[in-house]
Amino acid sequence: MTSSSPSPAYEAELVVDGREFAAHGVLALTLRHPLGEELPAWEPGAHVDVLLGPALERQYSLCGDPADRRVWRIGVLLEPDGRGGSAYVHAELKPGDKVRVRGPRNNFALEPAPRYRFVAGGIGITPILPMLAVAEAAGAQWSLLYGGRSRESMAFQAELGVYGDRVTVAPQDESGLLDLGAVLDGLPEDTLVYSCGPGPLLDAVEERCPGRALRMERFRPKEQLTGPDNEFEVVLERTGRTVTVPVGVSVLDTVRAAGVEVLFSCAEGTCGTCETDVLEGTPDHRDSVLSDEEREAGETMLICVSRCRGARLVLDL
Repeated sequence: MTSSSPSPAYEAELVVDGREFAAHGVLALTLRHPLGEELPAWEPGAHVDVLLGPALERQYSLCGDPADRRVWRIGVLLEPDGRGGSAYVHAELKPGDKVRVRGPRNNFALEPAPRYRFVAGGIGITPILPMLAVAEAAGAQWSLLYGGRSRESMAFQAELGVYGDRVTVAPQDESGLLDLGAVLDGLPEDTLVYSCGPGPLLDAVEERCPGRALRMERFRPKEQLTGPDNEFEVVLERTGRTVTVPVGVSVLDTVRAAGVEVLFSCAEGTCGTCETDVLEGTPDHRDSVLSDEEREAGETMLICVSRCRGARLVLDL
């Protein structure tokens, strides 16, 4: 995983090139550059920030063909009780409309392996869909267990159909909860497990895979068991300044209040945009992005939610 940068690698106003429903309540949009320029390359697991308006910025996984640099494709689930982003996309974005997009970034990259087990729930199929094509092209052994509330709500089934019995589509209203034991128990050591979907599904997958190489992407923050907040100092190495982070205030907000520009997006520890290199000190990780190994190494932290286990941090800002 790469750390954040003070300036975005790519940001542009793109045109909605196509719009179609991939399932009931799931809208697939393709985006292109208005001048026909190629879009930045990306790999499976990447997401983009879609800037829908003031204080309305959302992250969506890219789910098209990485080899097609002409367009990006995203899948957006309509959430009637959400915060307004998906409702705006479904109601307002039509072919020919323009929307500002930033990225791509990847906190969920597909690592090389001889075997994979993929588990997707609902809209969690979007980052995994292009992974299947890469695993297939590499000659890896793989299978996908894909669950959802109903068959009508489960997106991209036609595209998944080309893989035959390596894909198991299991709607809850037909077959109940996913049988995770059948696909995760007793796997060879060289099998990587990738999962994306609702929090309860990811928690269940995590419980099934203790000590195993597991890669997950969460759309909502994982509940963290943390100690009490404390006040601490942050040294901004690039600027030579030192700021004090009060109790109840994030590192991100403190740094920005000091006039330092920092790239961020979700502000809840799920997108990875604000990941920052740690030069000294021990972070108190409270994000839902970093792996256990990355947390143990302590080389980066998500400054929107994470804090300090001591009295001082030195950050590459």
